This record gives sequence, structure tokens and C-alpha cells, in this order.
Amino acid sequence: MGKPDAPTPAVGLEFSMELSEGLTSRPLTLDDAQAVTDVMAADEVAAIGEAQIELADIVSDWQRPSFDIGASTVGVFDGDRLVGYAEHGGHDRAEASVHPDRQGRGIGTWLVGWIHEHARAAGVRAVGQSVPQGSAADRLLEAMGFRVRWTSWLLALPEGADIPARALPDGFRLRTATADDHRAAWKVAEDAFLEWSEREREPFGDFVAKVVRRPGFEPWHLRVVVDAGDQVVAVSSMVLDGPCGYVDRLAVRGDERGRGLAQALLADSFTAAREHGATRCELNTDSRTGALSLYEKVGMVVTSTWVNRAVDL
Repeated sequence: MGKPDAPTPAVGLEFSMELSEGLTSRPLTLDDAQAVTDVMAADEVAAIGEAQIELADIVSDWQRPSFDIGASTVGVFDGDRLVGYAEHGGHDRAEASVHPDRQGRGIGTWLVGWIHEHARAAGVRAVGQSVPQGSAADRLLEAMGFRVRWTSWLLALPEGADIPARALPDGFRLRTATADDHRAAWKVAEDAFLEWSEREREPFGDFVAKVVRRPGFEPWHLRVVVDAGDQVVAVSSMVLDGPCGYVDRLAVRGDERGRGLAQALLADSFTAAREHGATRCELNTDSRTGALSLYEKVGMVVTSTWVNRAVDL
């Protein structure tokens, strides 16, 4: 990928903070998680033909110790029905979605304005969101001056495709993570992600909330590779959503790369997912990691393309 587009200054951006007649807004609570899931799912179906979001995604994200739901979310309602939502999840990350049957009423523009003001008040330098490339949200953000920071891809291992076997080098073994491994797994993942992600380190408590305390979590979802001294050197975190097994985190400690540990973990995760009923395996990667070709080499195919658009504050 080439260099990102030149930054677009926030100065001069204007947002309407008036909702159309009949629409109201309020902060959200955990009781609104299902309604938010429904809005996001409908928006994704309209944009890419299928829903990627599930209730556990919202619940696990909102239960992070660092996240204040009431202070960091807003919902737009048409009567009692949630038709749009936004959140500023901290740092430069935001999310917003509008139900397809309410798009075109200025709700998306209003939500972008809310995110802009909330993030600026929090003192962050930029804020952005990943949206399906070419979607209504992508076009709206582009029209409002949001630049593309990176491109990401959702990849899938087609149903019935062979899972290539990957043996571990001598001295390493792969096993289910125990409670004693959680902090080491978090550190390996965070150290790896922070090599290319410009954000603050995720607190360990947030890792626990999103992985171990995620609704539906089972011990086999978190697998690690350990060395001869039983030290965690690689980690894979799996999410099982019905017939789909999704690899949410895959990381190898910097000094142990190039040994095939990531490929072994990936094959292990896909195999475990199939053994537990999954017929489809997925993961996400983006242009900052340079890992797209690695996943394509093991038979995965791109199913949707997303862009992260942001504005400098």
C-alpha cells in the first residue's frame, strides 16, 4: 500500500447537531446492546450482504473496565426504536451505524458530529472508523473530509477447504491457555499489535473482558504456543459464532518469528473450530501488517474490503 492521503484538518468542518423532527437521542446502557446489534447487523447486510456483528461483540466491548457506556455512547431513537448509534471507544477509535431504512435523514451526519465533538473534548488527535469500502458510510465520511488511513480485509477459509498441517519446531508445543497464561498471552498480543498500531496499550483488564469474559467463551478459544521453559511465545484467540469460527487475535513474540508458529496456531484454531461445529473460518487483517499474502497462501479468500477513515482534530 502507498502512503495515506494527506491529513485533512478538522478546522472548517461543520456538523449539524439538530436531529430531524420526531427523532430523539440519549446515552445508551447495556440493556440497549441487542438493539445496537440489530442496527449494525442491518447496516452490514445492506453494505456487504451479510451481518458480521453479534451481541457478544457489543457486550464484551462495553464491559471493559476502561469504558464508560453512559459517557461514551449515544443512541438516536424514532419513538422507542433505536435507529442509529455511535460510540467513542477511546483514543482514535469510534463506531457509528444507522439502520438502512432511516438513512438519508441526516442521522449519520449528526452521529459523526457527536463523535467529532466527543473525541475532541477527550483530547485525542484524530478519530476514525472502519467502514465497508464503497458503502453509504464510506461515501458520507469521504464527503465530510475523512481520509483513508488503512485498508482491511475480511478473509474466509471456504467450507470444505483443506486445512494445511503445520508442525511446530522442536522445543515448542501448543496447548490451551490456562488462567496463569492470560497475562503473558495479553503481553505477547499487545507487544505485537503495538509494533504497527498507533494507540495506547490495551489494559490487561480490557483484554480479560473482551476475551475471557466474552459471552460464550470456552477455554479452547484461547490457545498458546510455549517454549521449552513453558513461556508463552505465541497466542491465538478464537470466537465461535454458530457455523463460523473467527480468529480474533493471532500474534507471535518478536524474537520467535519466522519459525512457522503463526501458521501452526492458525491451522490449530481452524481445526478446533471445525471440531466444534464451524463450517467456515474467518479472520481480519489490514494493510499495516503486511500479512494478507500469508493468509491467501493457506487458502483464505477475501470476502469484503473495508477502509478506516479518520479526521484530524
